[in-house]
Amino acid sequence: MEAPVESDLVRAAQSGDEEALGVLLREYLPLLYNVVGRALNGHADVDDVVQETLFRAAQAIPALREPERFRSWLIAIAVRQIHERARGQARRAARESSLERLGDRADPSLDFVGATILELGLSGERRELAEASRWLSTDDRALLALWWQELGGRITRAELAEVLGLSRQHAAVRLQRMKSRLELARVLLRSRLGRRGCPRLSAMIPEGRLVPDPRMLNRLARHVRRCDQCQALSGQLLPPENLLASVALVPFPLALAHVVPGLVSSALTQAPAGVASLAAAGAKVFATEGALSKPVLAVKPAVLTGVALTGAAVTLGFAVQYLPSGQTPAPRPTFPVATAPAASPTPTVRATRPPTRTTSSPPARGFGVLLADYYVAPDGDDHADGSLDHPLASVGRAAALVRPGQTIAVRGGEYRLSAPLVLSAAGESGHRITLSNFRGEHPVLEAADSGAKEAAVTVQGAYWTVQGLAVTGSPSVGLTCSSCRGVVLTHLAVHDNHGVGVELRGDGTVDNQVVDVDSYANHDDSNDGADADGFLMLDGSGTGNVIRRCRFFDNSDDGLDIIKFADPVTVDGSWAFGNGVNRWHLSHFGGTGNGFVLQGTTSTDHPVAYTLTNNAAWDNAGPGFSGASNPGELAISRNTAFHNHREGFLFRRGRPQLSGNISLLNSDSQADLTSVAVAAGNSWNDSGWSAASLLSTDPTDAEGSRPVDGGLPPTRFLVSRRAGFGAPM
Repeated sequence: MEAPVESDLVRAAQSGDEEALGVLLREYLPLLYNVVGRALNGHADVDDVVQETLFRAAQAIPALREPERFRSWLIAIAVRQIHERARGQARRAARESSLERLGDRADPSLDFVGATILELGLSGERRELAEASRWLSTDDRALLALWWQELGGRITRAELAEVLGLSRQHAAVRLQRMKSRLELARVLLRSRLGRRGCPRLSAMIPEGRLVPDPRMLNRLARHVRRCDQCQALSGQLLPPENLLASVALVPFPLALAHVVPGLVSSALTQAPAGVASLAAAGAKVFATEGALSKPVLAVKPAVLTGVALTGAAVTLGFAVQYLPSGQTPAPRPTFPVATAPAASPTPTVRATRPPTRTTSSPPARGFGVLLADYYVAPDGDDHADGSLDHPLASVGRAAALVRPGQTIAVRGGEYRLSAPLVLSAAGESGHRITLSNFRGEHPVLEAADSGAKEAAVTVQGAYWTVQGLAVTGSPSVGLTCSSCRGVVLTHLAVHDNHGVGVELRGDGTVDNQVVDVDSYANHDDSNDGADADGFLMLDGSGTGNVIRRCRFFDNSDDGLDIIKFADPVTVDGSWAFGNGVNRWHLSHFGGTGNGFVLQGTTSTDHPVAYTLTNNAAWDNAGPGFSGASNPGELAISRNTAFHNHREGFLFRRGRPQLSGNISLLNSDSQADLTSVAVAAGNSWNDSGWSAASLLSTDPTDAEGSRPVDGGLPPTRFLVSRRAGFGAPM
């Protein structure tokens, strides 16, 4: 997830600060390179278009009226350059003979799709989807490029609409049209390659034709709409949202970064012609859909202002793998499997599974920061100045020095905490403090010697971003956020602590985000395993708190527990599995093993309406989802409970609202609800549900390592064959 650009940095660039402008443009190089690269499908002009975008942005930035819109403004300029280049290519193609054009086509194996597959290791449906994008028009590829970045959290839907110069509603319509054509391309590709496709459709595609022309595509689309076999194939495809959200950025050539200072200097010394109209023009690049002809691919070598590319590249996709080196987790015990209604064919449900989580160290692939105000390294010195060449030795020393708007970069290696680490400095809304791993490196905070009674790491200040670290071995809690405001905890691995993994607590806990965090194998042996949750939120109040795309697993007590917290909390797209199992052979084990439990304030006069959407719970020793004694109107939709040792959904108090949920093969019951619960459109409200209703019951992928961007692992596990039900996974 890209951090919002700082408005004061934009203002500094507008006032003529070349260094500030250079930092801005370098920060957005990965995003620009991927948007342009996907739109032009890796044409050799990609580097030229990116450079032209940077040059024009450097000239036009004084005319930008709203600094907070810098990112969408910059992308709008890039898209405008894409279309200007396409118009130029169309004019040139009209002047050339067919023989001349033939000699100017690129080898398809060298295009951006090939780079995506090669660099990011795409396979299965992700690979097919990337290959199918070749079949889209230039306009659709440009729109796909923007949507891809939205799904990855690098731009927002509002920014996408602003780049297109459309309202959000009109942008949604454009996206839906593009997605329909992408679905057609995926069906055509499967048929062309003989992958469970329609032989009649395959025969309609001329031999040797890489991409059909528009007229042929229309004819093929008519066949797909009328063909039952093609429609069945289309229904088997995973939604592109599920496939693209966790795909990283393709690495950009290092030489592009080297030319930024020269481009900035050149742009600022030349008279900016018409810069006041650049932003407005850039925002209207999609005004006419499909008006541009397809560009001709050229094979000229990519040369960047005299610097030839040599293949060196910097990977800039998210790349934290949250299962670091250590002991292999013990195998899970076998739970009895409830009898499912007969169905054919029925996928195999594995009652006994070997450990599937890898234990290798994270690959050195891209997530983290390069530029920082203070650097920390295992061989550093706390008396040094904290520069890259003279780093500090401890995160605590850097935390004592950091000020609002500054960044701490922690180099890879182990840091043994001799005392609890407290992050007490306060950032500001527009000047966050960032504590991050150095790009591509894996720092581990080992807290066994910290003597921590509360937490190994405590965030007390506001507006911190803590990312890319592992916290392990604490005698107590791993990481606590105490009365935090505007804090982001992301891409963290918190494991093997002797208490709760991650906790938020205290009054004034406002607008915090816990995103893409793995908290696992935490166990409080001194209390018989009864209190070590993966995530705990307790004893406090505050609005705007969100937990998203996290995994809480193999903890001695619950996966996620919210108790005595007085305001609504949103839990979205997260997974809890394998909790509440005595893997540590404690003689009086007391772990409960709820997947998700929403206990509220435990007061009947203060019900709390928490929201659970798109979550999954499986193989927990207790219920998958539980409301405990919460009397509130809980909103529970599109969640999946599978093969838990007790109930799938247990809500005996309050007035919970349940819709679109799936509960299968749970041992006690699929849903045990209060008589006033509002439950409709769930699997237990309908007949015919069984394990065969799911694409897969094999959790191997879901329980494996996160992909290079740090998102949830791609999987078919628990994905419903019926639209609108259960966690999308």
